[in-house]
Amino acid sequence: MPGAMILLAVILNILGRVWEGFSDFYAKHIFPLWVETYGRITGIFPFSVGEWMLYLAVALVLLLGMGGVVYGLLRAAERSRRKKEGCSLQRGFWRTGSVGGSFVRLYQRYAFFCYWVTGIFSLVMMLNCFLLYQVSHFPERFGLGESPDREYGAEELGELRDFVVEKANALSQVFERDERGYICCGEERIMEMKKRAWDEMKRLGQEYEALSGYYPRPKALAVSGFYSQQYIMGYYFPFSMEANYNRQMYITNMPVSMCHELSHLKGFILEDEANFLGFLACVDSEDELFRYSAYLSVIGYLDRDFVRAIGENEEIYAAHPQIAGQVAADKKFLTEESWEQVERKAVLKTETVKRAADAFLDTNLTLNGVSDGTVSYSRVVRLLLRYYDGKLY
Repeated sequence: MPGAMILLAVILNILGRVWEGFSDFYAKHIFPLWVETYGRITGIFPFSVGEWMLYLAVALVLLLGMGGVVYGLLRAAERSRRKKEGCSLQRGFWRTGSVGGSFVRLYQRYAFFCYWVTGIFSLVMMLNCFLLYQVSHFPERFGLGESPDREYGAEELGELRDFVVEKANALSQVFERDERGYICCGEERIMEMKKRAWDEMKRLGQEYEALSGYYPRPKALAVSGFYSQQYIMGYYFPFSMEANYNRQMYITNMPVSMCHELSHLKGFILEDEANFLGFLACVDSEDELFRYSAYLSVIGYLDRDFVRAIGENEEIYAAHPQIAGQVAADKKFLTEESWEQVERKAVLKTETVKRAADAFLDTNLTLNGVSDGTVSYSRVVRLLLRYYDGKLY
């Protein structure tokens, strides 16, 4: 049976890649059922079920590995003993009432259990994650922009970049700040943001049908330090249909990250599309922090691509609105105090963890048909250019 699950996962992956429309049908008609049913069950719990599933999986793998070492040592010891006695290894050893024999039988059962877990894991990952990479892109599904075939150059990119910079600069002045310059925000405000993110995604669902329906509330990651070392702001757990956010990151990242992760629950698994949908959910919000979070989430992409588009010409760049110092200061992942806390508690160096996480993410994206790997994150600029086509230029 586990083998059949793994085979089914492979077949579904092939169908998604070769049969145009198969993944679209699944994302529209089947995937929402998991969110509406299983997602509601895991949504009952106040903590991240998926996060603890992940830790349990790590424990299972470690136990399997350690047990395998003991298993191998027992076999080697028994082989040596029976060789001296001139007996067959296969007869008698498994039926013995010794501690070694009991351990071997227990380990075999545990290994078979892990085989089942692997089968379930493969199928769930295919249904709730990998298959969604083959879904048609957002512009194709919703006809984004007035001119789908239009090519955008430095002029349009400059107008969009300037628009976002001016909005961010203005919003940076409206918040109450502490003596360190940080935006004041307590636990009660974060709880309000979780509800607001839920409301904003529901509102966006009125404009785009694919985003309508049930949403769970975003949940904080319990062990955010390890995710901070990977520079992860949030995480969608396919095993539990949950949207999770890093509770250690600076407050300006939280609104758009919550909405970003919630968009994954509607089948938008590509990061550039989730970035774009997180932006859309926040940019028209009545909450100033949500709008600020939206602009901050894309300002770096737009500024970098604009600099490239003008050939890094400093004179041209200086003629455009400059990013205010306060905006640059607010565009941080963690505060200095949070970084100190992360490094103090870290088991591994952040540089090592980050390098490993980047390699894993890049491989995962590439294997699922995102040919440019992690570079695809900046493709949100193309989506923004199409969205503002007819609005700004």
